[in-house]
Amino acid sequence: MKRISLLLLLYITFGNSVLAQDKDAAQIKKIYDQALTQGKAYDWLNYLSNQIGGRLSGSVQAQQAVEYTKSQLDSLGLDRVWLQPVKVPKWVRGTPEFAYFETSPGLSTNVNICALGGSVATPLGGLKAGVVEVQGIEELEALGKEKIEGKIVFFNRPMDPTLISTFAAYSGCVDQRYSGAEEAAKYGAVGVIVRSMNLRIDNFPHTGSMGYGDTPVSKRIPAAAISTKGAELLSTTLKLNSETKFYFKQNCKQFNDVESFNVIGEIRGSEFPNEIMVIGGHLDSWDLGDGSHDDGAGCVQSMDVLRLLKTTGYKPKRTIRVVLFMNEENGLRGGNKYAEIAKGKNEKHVFALESDAGGFTPRGFSFDCSDENLKQVHSWKSLFEPYYIHLFEKGFSGADIRPLKDDGIVLAGLRPDSQRYFEHHHSENDTFEHVNKRELELGAASMASLVYLFDTYGVVTSPK
Repeated sequence: MKRISLLLLLYITFGNSVLAQDKDAAQIKKIYDQALTQGKAYDWLNYLSNQIGGRLSGSVQAQQAVEYTKSQLDSLGLDRVWLQPVKVPKWVRGTPEFAYFETSPGLSTNVNICALGGSVATPLGGLKAGVVEVQGIEELEALGKEKIEGKIVFFNRPMDPTLISTFAAYSGCVDQRYSGAEEAAKYGAVGVIVRSMNLRIDNFPHTGSMGYGDTPVSKRIPAAAISTKGAELLSTTLKLNSETKFYFKQNCKQFNDVESFNVIGEIRGSEFPNEIMVIGGHLDSWDLGDGSHDDGAGCVQSMDVLRLLKTTGYKPKRTIRVVLFMNEENGLRGGNKYAEIAKGKNEKHVFALESDAGGFTPRGFSFDCSDENLKQVHSWKSLFEPYYIHLFEKGFSGADIRPLKDDGIVLAGLRPDSQRYFEHHHSENDTFEHVNKRELELGAASMASLVYLFDTYGVVTSPK
C-alpha cells in the first residue's frame, strides 16, 4: 500500500512538472511570437536615433529622450509612469577636434581623433609636442619624468584579439583611457592620445569617460582617442622617426551639474506587489553617433518587456518596473540615485535585469546571484533552447543595476553576440542602420521570458 501511494505521489509530481513546463513553453512562445510580429522596440529606437540622436548627459537631446520615452510608456497603459530627478554632469565637446602628426617641418599627416569625455580643452591654438609611445600605464614609471616631461603620451595597447569575449578584451585595456591622463600628468606630460577601444582597424575614433582623480584643475592635461588606423600609422611613423611631433586641438568644456531624470514605469504585482523586479538600460549616450547600440537598444528592449507581458495576457505576481537610467556613460548618477531612493523607501528588489551590450543576436544571460538561483536558471534551459539561447553563467550583470546588489537579489545581464559590438561602441559608427530589427526583437523576447520565469517561480532564498 505504501509503495502504491509513493508511486502515485511521484506520478502526480511528475505530471504537475510536465504541465508547468508545457504552460511555460506556451507563454514563452507567445512572447516570442508577439515580439517578432508586433514588436515596438525597433520603431521606438528609430525615433530615438533618427529624430533625437546622440543623448549626451545634460544635453537638450537627453531631455528630449526623457520626454519621448515617458510618453511612450504612458501610452502602454501601465499602472504608473513617472520621472525621477537626478543631477548629472554636463560636458560639451564643442567644435570638431583636429589632429595631425609632423615628421619634419611642413610635412604632416592628418589623423582622426575625438576628445575623451570629461577631458579639458587644449590651449586655444592647439597643442604640439613630441610623442612617447607606451603600451600601458605601468610603463610610465619605468620611463620616468626625464623622458615624459613636455611630451604627449601615446597609449597604444590594443584590445586582445585572442580573447573570444570582447568585453574581456575591452576590460584589459580600458584603464589607459580612463586613468591615462591622470597618471601621465604626474610625470609632466602635456597631453594624452589613447588608441581607440576597437578590435577593427578603421578610421572611427572611440570616445568614453576618463577621470583626473584628485589632480588640480590647473594641472589637468587634454586627452583624446585616436582611431585604430591612426594609431597604427602613428606607431609605425614613430619607429621610423622618433622625433615626430603630434598636434591636436579640442574645445571641450565641463559645466556645472544640471537636472535630468530617470524614466520609470511599472505594472503592479497581483500577489506580491512589494517585491520589485527591474528591467532597464541607460537612456544617455555619447554624442558622436546616435547611441543605437549603446544603449538605445537596451532601453527599447526593456520598454517592450512590459508591453510583451501585457499583450500576451500575462498578469505578473510581482511588481515589474522598467527603469531608463540617465548618465551611465560619464557618472552612473542615474543608477546610484535609483538605488539610493529605493533603499531610502525600504523597497524590496528581488530581481534586476539590464541590457547594455548592444542590440545584436541574444546568446543568453550572465548572473550575479547565489548558486541556488543559478541552478534554478539552469533548470529552465530547455525552455530557451528553441530560441538558441544557451549561455547561462555567473558574471557581470550591469553598471546601473549593480548599486541594488544585496544578498537577496538576483542581478542579470542580457548577453548578445559581442563580436561586432566594439566596432560601434562610443563612436560615430554607433548608428541606427547597424541595428538589425529581428535581432533587437529577439533580445526583447528573451528578456521578457526570463522576467516571466522569475516572476512565476520567484527567487530562491538562501537559508541563513
